[in-house]
Amino acid sequence: MGATGSKLEKALGDQFPEGERYFGLENFGNTCYCNSVLQALYFCVPFREQLLEYYGNIKNPGDIEENLLTCLAELFMQISTQKKKTGVIAPKRFVQRVKKENELFRGYMHQDAHEFLNFLLNELVDILEKEANSSKGSKELSSPHEKIPNGIHAAQANGIRKEPLVTWVHKNFQGILTNETKCLRCETVTARDETFLDLSLDIEQNSSITSCLKNFSSTETLNAEDKFFCDKCCSLQEAQKRMKIKKPPHILVIHLKRFKYMEQLSRYKKLSYRVVFPLELKLTNTMEDADCEYSLFAVVVHVGSGPNHGHYVSLVKSHNHWLFFDDENVEMIDESAVQTAFGSAQEYASNTDHGYILFYESLATSNDH
Repeated sequence: MGATGSKLEKALGDQFPEGERYFGLENFGNTCYCNSVLQALYFCVPFREQLLEYYGNIKNPGDIEENLLTCLAELFMQISTQKKKTGVIAPKRFVQRVKKENELFRGYMHQDAHEFLNFLLNELVDILEKEANSSKGSKELSSPHEKIPNGIHAAQANGIRKEPLVTWVHKNFQGILTNETKCLRCETVTARDETFLDLSLDIEQNSSITSCLKNFSSTETLNAEDKFFCDKCCSLQEAQKRMKIKKPPHILVIHLKRFKYMEQLSRYKKLSYRVVFPLELKLTNTMEDADCEYSLFAVVVHVGSGPNHGHYVSLVKSHNHWLFFDDENVEMIDESAVQTAFGSAQEYASNTDHGYILFYESLATSNDH
């Protein structure tokens, strides 16, 4: 491994970022799904900084009960405080904790990186909420809690709804969608807000993220069996429905739905469609008038032709350099290499590297990567 590390240091030379660390992660049999997501999160600088700050505020780390949050914080701390600039770390405790918390990740089967990311972020939110609630004392805990999407709790006191707790995980990843339904008879619009930590988009051959987002927000007519119950008309009516982004997140995570269940085959199939994702993305389908601009900083790539086997790697931007993380190996790559993960215009192509999870940071508040 020394050779790989020194090769990376040579490639960066005097451009090696001050204080930065580039470490590969050991694979424990089938944990590439976990390693690729961890690298993307490590190079999500605001998330990393807040996680390390959280860990730094723990008075006696030895006294607190180990959980997924403390294991992740310890791992990030371990990477960031290495004396060497490059090398390999074994995320053993973290992986053991993941398997202990969720039986889904216990076997040696091929796992889904998006399912893992979703589980991890929701678990971190739950832990932070429990900590906040227990520190508020028993008085507050006696008030009833109502669960709203993505595990956020809103307490109700004397009929007045309190704001749900917003953790630093929410501050980074959470956005708000508005589901608008318009009755075609009385034209009343019903709007329902829901939070999200990532957006899962349906994909089409030879498309782009922009067109996938447009489809996500396109108007759908509800008729026949799908009619909508309009409260004003007090009956089922034809209606138009659409999703809009009400509040874009600071970190926009986009999951491309590359694994599709094929009814006739009774199994999942991987869609190798070519979906172009830009390095700079403008969100135009938001309710805010101004366009939201984002910059791509990480891509989790699925390598392989099928859904039940294959491999995950990640492409990461750090201090204006692009790096390729493949478990223990870390290499510098050219920015143009990101395009190889767009997918294939033909059904059976030799390239099986496909962008699966995209991480964008809002330019409005981004730190210099």
